[in-house]
Amino acid sequence: MYEIFSTAERDAFIPHCLAPDVNWPNVADGVRLHGHEAVRAYWAAQFAAAHPLVRLEGLRLDEEGRRVVALVRPGLRDATGEHWAEESVEHVYAFGADGLVSRMDVRRP
Repeated sequence: MYEIFSTAERDAFIPHCLAPDVNWPNVADGVRLHGHEAVRAYWAAQFAAAHPLVRLEGLRLDEEGRRVVALVRPGLRDATGEHWAEESVEHVYAFGADGLVSRMDVRRP
């Protein structure tokens, strides 16, 4: 998923990865997004402003063994190159019975 996110294929990938009613964070605005179209529009706005990057650094199950926690380093690419954040964050994924992401949260490790 992280490899696809940084490419033009991300829109086509959404229905194969995210539940139709996915609950997704808009971290910049502090709100939650719901559904494919909201996530698609959010990602389009991100890529219109800059080219966001996410480097996967590790995966594990959460403390309850019910969600997947991805340790990631956010960054962006611009005309001067790639710029990576100094600190990593955690993306926490919950999955529905269909195996698709039903919710994603971002938190500090």
